[in-house]
Amino acid sequence: MSNDHNLRESYSSLGDLLSQSRQVSVLTVGDLMLDEYLYGTIDRISPEAPVGILDWSSLRSTLGGAGNVANNLTQLGCQVFLGGIVGQDEKGQQLLTMARDLGIHIEGVLVDPARPTTVKTRVISNGHQVLRIDREVRTSLQESQAEALLDWARRQMSHVDGIILSDYAKGVLGPDFCQALIGAARTRRLPVLVDPKGEDFSKYRGAFLLTPNKKELKEASQMPVQTADQLKQAVARIFSAVECNALLVTRGEEGMSLFTAVGSEDHIKAEVRDVFDITGAGDTVISMLARVLFAGHDLLAAARLANSAAAVKIGKLGTVGVNSNELLAWLQQREDQTRRKIVEQSQLRQLLSYARSQNKKVVFTNGCFDLLHVGHVQFLQNAKALGHILVVAINDDASTKSIKGENRPLITELDRARIIAALEAVDYVTVFSDLTPLRLIEELRPDILAKGGDYELNDVVGWREVQAYGGRVELIPITEGQSTSVIARNIATRYHVAS
Repeated sequence: MSNDHNLRESYSSLGDLLSQSRQVSVLTVGDLMLDEYLYGTIDRISPEAPVGILDWSSLRSTLGGAGNVANNLTQLGCQVFLGGIVGQDEKGQQLLTMARDLGIHIEGVLVDPARPTTVKTRVISNGHQVLRIDREVRTSLQESQAEALLDWARRQMSHVDGIILSDYAKGVLGPDFCQALIGAARTRRLPVLVDPKGEDFSKYRGAFLLTPNKKELKEASQMPVQTADQLKQAVARIFSAVECNALLVTRGEEGMSLFTAVGSEDHIKAEVRDVFDITGAGDTVISMLARVLFAGHDLLAAARLANSAAAVKIGKLGTVGVNSNELLAWLQQREDQTRRKIVEQSQLRQLLSYARSQNKKVVFTNGCFDLLHVGHVQFLQNAKALGHILVVAINDDASTKSIKGENRPLITELDRARIIAALEAVDYVTVFSDLTPLRLIEELRPDILAKGGDYELNDVVGWREVQAYGGRVELIPITEGQSTSVIARNIATRYHVAS
């Protein structure tokens, strides 16, 4: 089953889930690095070569890689046990001090005199990254180091609720190490989440969930991932190789797609905001997943919260964490935005009057929208494309019952309004009590009246009135096979059989 989700739970209910969740302990193992941000201004060109001259102003350092995952987890209130390796150098000592100051348990971090600490230096001018300098080696751990790290990780398993493997392909998470750690975790029934790298995901076999981005999925599956069908085929190949329970594919501006081994498929739209810096967004996603899943909550709810956390992260510069208060504030803001779309008819008239003063065309449609399905979503997206402002009028509970029958509505008018308001295509939602929207159409005088293509023009309430004042009626083709009544009957039938 495939579903597109804008709002399964309201933003406020997701906030409640996060704030009321029990605290968890997480074992995080992977590639550690120090992220440096060198700030300055480039406003002249060097006489020595055609390159800019940076006037240095400041240097800031943060935890990167698995360290950034640990940072995110601590900011979400988790107890964190961190394992990895650093060099016996100034940067390594700086990384350990920063982690210790955050309250992260660092007993599992090995120090190697022969291996430099991984450092990524990003040069920032006028708020934009102009250069990145990497200092690193990617050689695998020595056998004795891998055994020491694995022994430490096994000892921590009795103290944690789950495990994150943060792989940046710097040599810590080799195939034998991953399989040994995942095997030990499965014996203790601890879920393992993996942020994967490389072309061979089989080393993560047995993990609970992987979080590849589209590029990583393409490389590991050796398949294209541009279309929905290609994405599903690539995911199927990974499931076959990895035998994990779920894959959460992060798709940038396209949002996220959650697939499970039992065949479910859920697509979560990206939450719209200005993108400032995507660095570390994957670390934020897997940290939030762990925070919610390890507390015993639903996988889809965890993915929804991870999606929101990523929206907060990309609005911040640098490799930084997202704390609970920031996320709760974002969720409240999104809830408020959704609620502001739901307006009384008197307020709606004023809003549309202002829109027309800016030469914006108003599109109007109406319906019960009881049990929103993909056909509704596609219809509303197509309706919005006809103009600038889309107004959706929904029947209240009493009028819906009169139209649809004694057993309807399935969802209350307030919840129906909130679900419709959560759709990106919809600008305003209003609830009306008449059996038809004629009076509302006459008051609002929309430029375009949109209805489904299963209507004939003469059957559309308000068509004469709209055309009389110079507006037009548009009949939009509907998605075949989509019906609330059919879905409701299928649910009732399946529930009856199951009982």
